[in-house]
Amino acid sequence: MPDAITVRVQTDSESFQEVVVKIERPTYNKPFLGGFRNMSTGVEFHNAGSQTKPKKPPDKGIQLFCKETQTIVEKNKRQQTRNTTSTQMTKIGLYVSNMTDKLISPGKYFTAEEYHKRRLEAVIVIQKYFRRWYAINLVQNLMEQKRLRLAREAQEALRKEREKEEKLRREYERKLNPKTKEDFELLYHDLELWMQEETEQINRTLTGAERKAALCALLEEETELIACIGMQKLNASVENQQKAILHLLEFYKLFLKCAQPRRWKACDGKITEMDTQNTLRGKELLELYRSISTTDIPKDERTAVLLTLKCTVKEHECKLTKEIVALIDREVDLMSREVKECNLEGLRKRICTLFLQYVKIPEFNPGVAGLLKVPRDPLKLYKNVYFCHSCENYLPSTEFPIPANSRTIGRCRSCYQLENEARQRESYLKYRLILENLRKSEVNYQDDAKIVFLVQLPDLQYMIENIWNCQSALSACSDLYDLVMVRWDKQHEWSPWNTILLTEEEADAHLKLSNLEKTYEAPFINRIKQKHIRAKSYFAQIHAMSSFLHQSNNQANANAYKKHNSLK
Repeated sequence: MPDAITVRVQTDSESFQEVVVKIERPTYNKPFLGGFRNMSTGVEFHNAGSQTKPKKPPDKGIQLFCKETQTIVEKNKRQQTRNTTSTQMTKIGLYVSNMTDKLISPGKYFTAEEYHKRRLEAVIVIQKYFRRWYAINLVQNLMEQKRLRLAREAQEALRKEREKEEKLRREYERKLNPKTKEDFELLYHDLELWMQEETEQINRTLTGAERKAALCALLEEETELIACIGMQKLNASVENQQKAILHLLEFYKLFLKCAQPRRWKACDGKITEMDTQNTLRGKELLELYRSISTTDIPKDERTAVLLTLKCTVKEHECKLTKEIVALIDREVDLMSREVKECNLEGLRKRICTLFLQYVKIPEFNPGVAGLLKVPRDPLKLYKNVYFCHSCENYLPSTEFPIPANSRTIGRCRSCYQLENEARQRESYLKYRLILENLRKSEVNYQDDAKIVFLVQLPDLQYMIENIWNCQSALSACSDLYDLVMVRWDKQHEWSPWNTILLTEEEADAHLKLSNLEKTYEAPFINRIKQKHIRAKSYFAQIHAMSSFLHQSNNQANANAYKKHNSLK
């Protein structure tokens, strides 16, 4: 085949054109695609293939291999094994030794029933050993559970004992070093208990003049103890006054946090801090008071502190600032004359006291306005300030303990406390702890509980003493430190007619119950409902709780109607 051929192509009916066609040589051998052969002439014809070069697949950078599938060809063919065996017996001309031969005799024949019986006996033996193994494991597991339970109970009992000892130790420490009103309540309560015991013993053992003499001696001893308690109260009042002063100066940090810089978190996670004018002013006054109240510092440092204080108070012209400036000049003059430090203590206390009054004025210290019990504006006195007819003082509403069934403003807390110390000498700490725990538990429910915050301490004391008899409804435990009040039906809000007095462990188990009627017996439920009815009758006269009582009655009627229909 030449590299080029000339082809004549007809372009029109009468015209022709010669075209040169180049022949491209294939770079590969064309595959055989089959064909056929003419039987008469013997000529072979092959199937033609395209001259176009096949498209080459793109290179993926991976070396590929073709894998052919080979089918195995099976054939069945008989053949003889190479190891041939034979049996040779003794015959004439041949001796075969029988030393290694064995004599086999038939055994005892047993039927199918005997066979199954033997199988059953074997199964019974296997079951006995399995049950023995299972029983041993079960007993070991029960013993392990018992050991863990006893260890847990012992640990819990030890924890309770330690908590009780710690509680008694704290109570003893509070009685030994009383600081607060509750501490002195405990002291007066113990004094009253001691007086009752001594009086009973004197009345039981003595008579006539000896009895009167013993009672007079007891009265003198009680007077001495009351005087000692009074001295401790004076010492505690001095310490509390100092704490109140520092508490007032640190009002930014403790209450409004104005002394700390304002902080906020940006979108990139960085925290930005900013000091305002009020925070800077509060920090300045706080550090200045600490500096002037510090003792045992050199004279030059004291003089520098007094000059700083003088420049600070001179910013506002008034009678108080003029008096502070005069006292500062007097102290500087006395220090220049080498006056002893002990002779300057009174003057320095006057400066601290006047500066404290300066700090309390909102015009000089704007942040203190929110901490003052009596507002500076006289018009605000008519809103939340009431008159106590016992001590004849005007006090804010927070100083008056108002029971839920009260209709008028009675005496203030100080008058109630004074009467308690003089007559009843009762300790309300246990009732206060029960009320605080109750309010905390109701807040955790997050169902907008309201009634628990309307109940005051005298109302709770009446419920515990007169309705629940100061003991648990289940175990009759009378230790008020271990008792708590929880909901009788946890699906509804706490109220005096939806409560029960239990120990902490009993309360935890009670709140886990889903159906009270199936758990408790009918007499116990009826006894609890009777206590709820007594609580309703006590709180029914309160106007603030009348709406809650109506709601509870309507809900109870609806539940009873549903239960009646379900029984039908």
